[in-house]
Amino acid sequence: MLVQIENQPKRPDWLRAPAPAGGNYRELKALVERLQLHTVCESAACPNVGECWNHRTATFMILGNVCTRRCGFCAVQKGAPLEVDFDEPRRVAEAIAALGLKYAVLTSVNRDDRKDGGALLFAMCIRAIRERIPDCKVEVLVPDFQGSHDAMEIVMDARPDVLNHNTETVPRLYRQVRLGARYMRSLDMLAYAKKLRPEVPTKSGLMLGLGETLDEVLQVMRDLRAHNVDIVTLGQYLRPSPKHLPILRYVTPEEFAMLRREGMAMGFPHVEAGPLVRSSYHADHSHEASLSMVAPV
Repeated sequence: MLVQIENQPKRPDWLRAPAPAGGNYRELKALVERLQLHTVCESAACPNVGECWNHRTATFMILGNVCTRRCGFCAVQKGAPLEVDFDEPRRVAEAIAALGLKYAVLTSVNRDDRKDGGALLFAMCIRAIRERIPDCKVEVLVPDFQGSHDAMEIVMDARPDVLNHNTETVPRLYRQVRLGARYMRSLDMLAYAKKLRPEVPTKSGLMLGLGETLDEVLQVMRDLRAHNVDIVTLGQYLRPSPKHLPILRYVTPEEFAMLRREGMAMGFPHVEAGPLVRSSYHADHSHEASLSMVAPV
């Protein structure tokens, strides 16, 4: 059951994102609609959709837009999943080619209805993009595949340029925030991806403002580093609607800066931290920054 708090903290003046508008935004929206694709930018109500789409970047969400889990923070639809569309990889590659992207990010809903959790379609998308745009880098933000190492092998065999899987929050809050997920399972999947392809940077992210303590956040960061994660993203949780988990506090830019310093001191090659940071925010920059210092194994 979601905790409802009537008196939400006032949104600070420094937490503002550009409104979704402009020529590039309209062009990308029309392209996505024409190719019958989904983006996490729209489905998850990302606050950066205006900025990113006007810079001609987007995170494509494959395997439909209906999730089999009911996480308390997420705006993506929940319910019976859609049929898998095996033509989707071709259309994703077509969209990326039309946008002229040099760096593409793919994610998906959870597909607990499928044995491989959707891993095969991730692999098909990576290969379709490489075939059509050979010099385009591909980052994948994958679910936990219910802990299936076989599924992770399918994805890593397709050789993504970055493997991202979010821990999202601290272990104490998992039952409330990440229903159906397991903290140690997520750490295990990140470590297994690194074991399969040590040269591929691994990445994970957390939302702050859900009731976690500073010590808990730092411990998650230490755990991620101990599991050879290379890139960490830290951002402010923003409530998609009154039906979702409440914001308990707004983390200040100064606190995010401190967490970035702490992360770099832990040895992460790259830490992206700030109120509007999301998993794929400035993903191309974090990839470049991590390449010269990929975590040893």
